[in-house]
Amino acid sequence: MEDKLKIKISIADRVYPLTVDPAQEEGLRSASKKIDAMIRQFEENYAVRDKQDVLAMCALQFAAQAEQKQIDRSADFEAAFARLRTMDEKLSGLLSE
Repeated sequence: MEDKLKIKISIADRVYPLTVDPAQEEGLRSASKKIDAMIRQFEENYAVRDKQDVLAMCALQFAAQAEQKQIDRSADFEAAFARLRTMDEKLSGLLSE
């Protein structure tokens, strides 16, 4: 069993101590950097009252991206399934001749 790592992640000028699997460390650090970059972008481009507003905007942005990826995957799956169904029908037609 792998040992857990104790790391500190900084988000919006706050430090959060975490205990994580070593395999998770890189992803968490990358996510933290993306959140901070998005915070800077929102603060530069919009009039925000406080960090909570910016964090809410970040949460909405990330959630919307995740939902859109799910929608896109579903559409891709449906299109692939339709193509497979068409190929199956064509093959069935050829085999029954």
